[in-house]
Amino acid sequence: MSRFTEVTPRKGTRSVKWDMAEDLYQDKDILPMWVADMDFRIPDAVIQALEERVAHGIFGYTLPDNQLKEEVTGWLQHRHQWEIQPEWITYSPGVIPSLHMIIQSLTEESDHVLIQTPVYPPFYSVVEQHNRNLVKNPLVLENNQYTIDFKDFEDKIIDNHVQLFILCNPHNPVGRVWSKEELTKMSEICLKHNVKIVADEIHADLIFSEAKHIPIASLSNDISDQTVTCLSPTKTFNLAGLQVSYLVTANQELREKVEKQFKQQGMGMLNTLGITALEAAYSKGEEWLSELLETLENHRDYVAQRFHDETNAIQVIPAEGTYLLWLDCRNLGLTHTELKSFMQKEARIGLNDGASFGEEGEGFMRLNIAAPKKIIEEGVNRIIKAVENHS
Repeated sequence: MSRFTEVTPRKGTRSVKWDMAEDLYQDKDILPMWVADMDFRIPDAVIQALEERVAHGIFGYTLPDNQLKEEVTGWLQHRHQWEIQPEWITYSPGVIPSLHMIIQSLTEESDHVLIQTPVYPPFYSVVEQHNRNLVKNPLVLENNQYTIDFKDFEDKIIDNHVQLFILCNPHNPVGRVWSKEELTKMSEICLKHNVKIVADEIHADLIFSEAKHIPIASLSNDISDQTVTCLSPTKTFNLAGLQVSYLVTANQELREKVEKQFKQQGMGMLNTLGITALEAAYSKGEEWLSELLETLENHRDYVAQRFHDETNAIQVIPAEGTYLLWLDCRNLGLTHTELKSFMQKEARIGLNDGASFGEEGEGFMRLNIAAPKKIIEEGVNRIIKAVENHS
């Protein structure tokens, strides 16, 4: 487990999380716990595979071959009991580029696209930047847990003639891993009203022991036929800088439309080292992932317990997946502008602003727990001390 306790300095590596923090938060001593990448070294097997590939010394055009597809199909079958065909796979440099391609290829200008808020900020921009209309189905927070308002979900689809629904599962930032029952209800409504589904499942492998990730496209052939699923090893194995992801689309017509859009944008090739990392991670990274999940679950419980025991001003929304905790800070009695200033200037910790996930996120902040325990402890200590001084 030492690989998850050792602090590896990241300043000076052009790290967005660490090297941008001083400029963003105007404090050289700010503790960055915001951007969704991990402060853990990747699996040794992936490092070795990358070193061997680099030692070869030639980095020409690189082919994602059948072996790579076998690794992807095998991973989805083994981890999620989802049997897909190799031809359903389309490669992409990242989920955000994929969302742009999907919006452009599967909808028209002025079409309506549904999202469930508060949610990952690019969900807003990929809709609005292409002149589509955003429709929100706000999640409901009751008894410290988020649920779906299915009546509002269907009413919004009917009233706005929604053409596309972007699902976030596991959900960023609220940490829900939607149950089979919840996924089935959403999919049945989408089938009933002929709504295509885009499933962002990038956190699919980061699931805590009490939950189970179910790919929505695995529910039935009918659902699979109108779903495009976005996946990647980058969140799971901390490979975001290598820019490698993939889409799974059973419906040939939808798949060809999306792939045509990729080609029109000149996005037809993967990063050479991204290919190497994907193959090594999926074939040799499972032991590392098991240790990671144990570490993250311990961190989640530690943070929740500390806040529960030492202050009633901040509540942690229980996370079933991801390494991102959604902090309910409304009991501090601050406006959202004051809350941002409090975390930045008094706690001196860099968190994601809850309002960036939508107006439903006002009064909340997002905390990244994918770091060695020493960093997690320091972050919690800073927040609790600031709360004590504030009160």
